[in-house]
Amino acid sequence: MEKNKEKEFENFRKEIFGLRKANKWTQKQVADALGITAQSYQAYEAGEALPTLLNFVKLAKLFEISPDELLGWDEF
Repeated sequence: MEKNKEKEFENFRKEIFGLRKANKWTQKQVADALGITAQSYQAYEAGEALPTLLNFVKLAKLFEISPDELLGWDEF
């Protein structure tokens, strides 16, 4: 994976972990809100998988942030 893509992937992973913790939600609660298994969501946080575009948008809406912020692009 290219360095920039690796950084974006890491930003995403850290962002969803931090947002979930800040909201005091379990991985299962987030997974249920997305309509996926807890194992699928766990793979997002572990950096083992990326969500579909639809689930990416659902995550942004769930956490009430923009897709840019979800990728850690709010710094630009």
